[in-house]
Amino acid sequence: MSGTPAAARACILAAVLCAIWCTLPAYAPDAPVPWGTAVLLAALGLGCEAAGRRSPSGGPGPGPVAAGAFLPVLLTASFLLPPAAAALVAASRSLAGRVEQPPYAARRIWRAAQLALTCAAASWAYATLGGPATHGGGGAAPDFPRALLPACAAALAFSLVLTALDAVVLAAAERRPVHRSVYELLPPALGPHLVHALAGLMTAVLWRSPYGPLSALLVLLPMYLSCWVFAQYHREQAAHRATIRALVHAVDIKDTYTRGHSERVGRASVLIARELGMDDRRVEGLRFAGILHDIGKLGVPTRVLRKDGPLTPEERRIMELHPEYGHEIVRGIGFLDEARDAILHHHERLDGSGYPYGLSGSRIPEFARVVAVADAFDAMTSTRSYRRARPVPAALAELKRCAGSQFDPRMVGALDRALNRHGWSEADTAVTADEPREPQGPHAPLESHTPLEAHGPRGPRGASAGARQDAPPIPHARSAAPLSGPSRDRRR
Repeated sequence: MSGTPAAARACILAAVLCAIWCTLPAYAPDAPVPWGTAVLLAALGLGCEAAGRRSPSGGPGPGPVAAGAFLPVLLTASFLLPPAAAALVAASRSLAGRVEQPPYAARRIWRAAQLALTCAAASWAYATLGGPATHGGGGAAPDFPRALLPACAAALAFSLVLTALDAVVLAAAERRPVHRSVYELLPPALGPHLVHALAGLMTAVLWRSPYGPLSALLVLLPMYLSCWVFAQYHREQAAHRATIRALVHAVDIKDTYTRGHSERVGRASVLIARELGMDDRRVEGLRFAGILHDIGKLGVPTRVLRKDGPLTPEERRIMELHPEYGHEIVRGIGFLDEARDAILHHHERLDGSGYPYGLSGSRIPEFARVVAVADAFDAMTSTRSYRRARPVPAALAELKRCAGSQFDPRMVGALDRALNRHGWSEADTAVTADEPREPQGPHAPLESHTPLEAHGPRGPRGASAGARQDAPPIPHARSAAPLSGPSRDRRR
């Protein structure tokens, strides 16, 4: 615990002392503690923990089950045991639980004390409302729906105490405001805790039934399997995000010219997708497409990406290969799905004068038409070393002027409506080309790192050779004459 802040150590010590105080009544000689039930529940929790330590392949490593798989066991203990015994069951499971991040000792001790206090509070709330009398047993039938009220009260107490303790330790360790932590942690926890409480209630009822504790597995086993499935899903989503971060970081290393462009294109693409009424799966796909639309620049020679001054015709042809390079890079990534089409075709134009294949109209994939508008919008509203950012209304006016020739009017209209509804904050646009972002603090999440992406020909000290400050954003290299549309920048 040497690396733990002093305030956090004080919180942990206070929680441990309170947890010990909560368990003291269980040691009294005349304490009405059903030790057989307590031992069985503790063993069941430890068994779930041991299974969670195994990887899906059967070897050691990160297990497939999230913490939610153990909550029905803890809530069952809160329903069947007095507060002191419920705290002991929770502490025993937590002390033996897996800890994945340092400081390991501090986290394990804190988790044990936190769950001991939480289960004691849930058990107290349940007993106060007469929950134990509703289980049935001894020939009596369970009292439904009266049993639901104390169970829901116990779940609420569980959520409130768990959130409050998390908020306090975060305030001590990271100086995060308590109200902010409560606002972020409590609403997402209430629903799952209520579901787990219902599973715990059914387990308690079966435990007291003539069939005994073994029948409780009829509830716990399906709950455990469902948690396993959800954990696998979330692990897969985490792997997807890690893949995206790795690809974006590769572009970051390749060219440090602009910062945040790909992330903002992803956000603008999501705004358009939601305005068009796309389902959540396609919205997420469009976010990936926007973030990765320029991944093909990994295949462009660095001397071309970082060249000072205008590109030669040969260099422009090389630059125009980046959509095809990008498509090849992500070809084997199955979860990108429609995003691959956007990466390949986001420089096509509605009039057929785009690249790489000169597609026109509805032949251009829908994702590509969305990303094209989001890409051009961010190019105009972001500050570059060779020109200042355009105001959002001016950028929208330019997009509308080019709608029908370069951009799909439907996508332009969707972006216009979305921006009228949600706006586009300075945080989304005020990104300089040559200055690194300040870190957001020692605990900034990985997702806050923004990708880097080249967007324009630079002259000395990053200035564009001959570029006007108000130059609009995308031409097509096959035409010798300047084209209308939002840019003459060949590096998009």
